[in-house]
Amino acid sequence: MNAIDLTPLYRNSIGYDRFANLLNTALTAESSGNGYPPYNIETLGENRYTITVAVAGFEESELEISVEKGVLAVRGKKQKEGGKKYLHQGIAYRSFERKFNLAEYVEVTDAGLKNGLLTVHLKKELPEAMKPRTVKINGNAANVDSLTN
Repeated sequence: MNAIDLTPLYRNSIGYDRFANLLNTALTAESSGNGYPPYNIETLGENRYTITVAVAGFEESELEISVEKGVLAVRGKKQKEGGKKYLHQGIAYRSFERKFNLAEYVEVTDAGLKNGLLTVHLKKELPEAMKPRTVKINGNAANVDSLTN
């Protein structure tokens, strides 16, 4: 029973539907128990992040990274190797899809594959209108009086 009733939230607020979807997605993902492939999320500074996904055995051509509607998706599809006969096959080259919800203004800057680790670099870039700015105080009292008249 991991369902949360968000009806009161919808009745009294506008624009929080994305937040509700994030909650639902997080609860569903945790209950599914799918931990493949493992990953790390690292902060490199105030507005820079890195996601590292363990993709051992995958070639660059077998991986896909996409961003759509604030969701970063990392997919891997292993090509079938024909003609091999295994006595034991313990390495499961299974296909996967791992999704990450991105906050507003977080964008993927680049990605790299090295030693079986796929590294995706992200950066949060606020628009100029959202950044804090300093307002100069004008010491001329005459201008203040002219505004009130």
